[in-house]
Amino acid sequence: MTKVEYVQMESGKLEDVKIGTSLVYTKTVSESDVYLFAGITGDFSPNHVDAEYMRQGRYGERIAHGVLMVGFMSAASARMRIGRTVSLGYDKLRFVAAVKFGDTITTEYTITEIDYTKRRLYNQVTCTNQRGEVVAAAIHLRSFVD
Repeated sequence: MTKVEYVQMESGKLEDVKIGTSLVYTKTVSESDVYLFAGITGDFSPNHVDAEYMRQGRYGERIAHGVLMVGFMSAASARMRIGRTVSLGYDKLRFVAAVKFGDTITTEYTITEIDYTKRRLYNQVTCTNQRGEVVAAAIHLRSFVD
């Protein structure tokens, strides 16, 4: 199966959305990504910004913020242009492995369920690193607002 990076639905109507529609978003996590995220959020935990502190721990080096992966999930969602929708949040969100500086994260975003009555989409979102290890996963809920 070919992995597409963008989905553009011409009609913008919920009735034309198909279960199984999927895309991927790939990004390599840099030191500047982590520091900019720390600055924006105010989360300067030593886990993310103190190399010496982390060298002595189980990971041996700094790791990215888990919620930075939610940003990647959001970036994937934004590339799926299927109509006028808003995010209602993420369910069953889990950070299951550390993301280190230099890791390349591939976020796969797939429509798994459609609720026509509530006009909602349920989407499986999974972030994996360059070794194919899952680092984060969630269900993203979107609502059509047209």
